[in-house]
Amino acid sequence: MARLRSLADECVDAAHVSRLRAAGHDVSYIAESASGATDTDVLRRAHDEGRLLLTEDKDFGDLVFRSGMAPPGVVLLRLDPEKSLLKWTRLDAAIGRFGPNLLGHYVVVEAARFRSRALLKPVRR
Repeated sequence: MARLRSLADECVDAAHVSRLRAAGHDVSYIAESASGATDTDVLRRAHDEGRLLLTEDKDFGDLVFRSGMAPPGVVLLRLDPEKSLLKWTRLDAAIGRFGPNLLGHYVVVEAARFRSRALLKPVRR
């Protein structure tokens, strides 16, 4: 399995962050380091640190494609918040299926499917 460098938005369940870390992934967690950061600040941090952004906030889609300041990749978890185990199972499946190909893409993880769209090349600021 590919080891990913990611930034988990604070809306991501802490248990999923722990599981990712236990699996050997390098995960920085906004809830631990910059709780209350704006979406723009989170996006900028993922971009500047070269980390895949893991979020449950669909507002990042508009922000990523409008701003031109794309992080290396985005994974949007679009599953019922009450179904934590399913969310973890689907996230793990997405990592297994796409691996390093998560980079350069905006991947939506749903209960029954994955959707992937190429990101625009980031604008250097």
